[in-house]
Amino acid sequence: MHDANTAVIPPTTQPVARSAAAERMRLHRERRRGGLRCITVELRETEVDMLIRKGLLKADARNDMHAVREALYAHLDQTLGPSS
Repeated sequence: MHDANTAVIPPTTQPVARSAAAERMRLHRERRRGGLRCITVELRETEVDMLIRKGLLKADARNDMHAVREALYAHLDQTLGPSS
């Protein structure tokens, strides 16, 4: 039923942007729903060296945290099996 006295007024402002904290929480919940857990892992230089020796990490990428993370994922997939 439509009330003739009530008019729908479209919003005139853009949606409010999420705060950094709200965005982190949204991503955290999304990862949890996907079965992922976010942890911090400290690697010894000798462990990074082993990733390089196994061919999972290029020597010149040893200080690239993204490359080290991907090499560690590859190591886990090889030792524990793919995560699919």
